[in-house]
Amino acid sequence: MYVILVYDINLENLASGSKVLRNVHKVCKKYLHHIQNSVFEGEIEESKLILLKNTLKSWLRDMDSCIIFKSRNQKWLNKEFLVAQQDKTNNFI
Repeated sequence: MYVILVYDINLENLASGSKVLRNVHKVCKKYLHHIQNSVFEGEIEESKLILLKNTLKSWLRDMDSCIIFKSRNQKWLNKEFLVAQQDKTNNFI
């Protein structure tokens, strides 16, 4: 399946918020492609998605947010860039 994952980490408590932000980013990067700031996307197997979600749940706090959009395949998504940006997912064969 193809997913887009976005997260928002509350940095009110800067010390713990920064640690959560750093670790959530690191976890997401293991499974998906980093697109911009707190946005990741890519193909992922259901079993790996479960691992990703469980790992993220161990880091995310009540004040944080994480949303995962799922699609059967990337071809069902239409990406449009409003400002000139590089499509970091364009380098796949």
